[in-house]
Amino acid sequence: MSTEIRTIAAREIKRRGIGAVDEALKEGPVHIIRNDRPAYVVLDEAQYAELVEARREAQVAGIKEALGEVRAGLGRPVTAQQLIDELGLEK
Repeated sequence: MSTEIRTIAAREIKRRGIGAVDEALKEGPVHIIRNDRPAYVVLDEAQYAELVEARREAQVAGIKEALGEVRAGLGRPVTAQQLIDELGLEK
């Protein structure tokens, strides 16, 4: 898969139909430009599934890291209100 960013103007999709996107998707994700600005990214199903799985794996890794820190005694028990107060989140 190429690292080049593929872009299609929204007006081009309006003119040519979804076939314009299908054609570009063969090379990877497609950025849709609307009003001269990136507005959307279109992925095929396999690319989307890969992205979702990567996110899930990152979340699991973060949870495992946090549990390891707790087991190592690096955490301390606090209430939600204590955290809010310490971080100055409530006025």
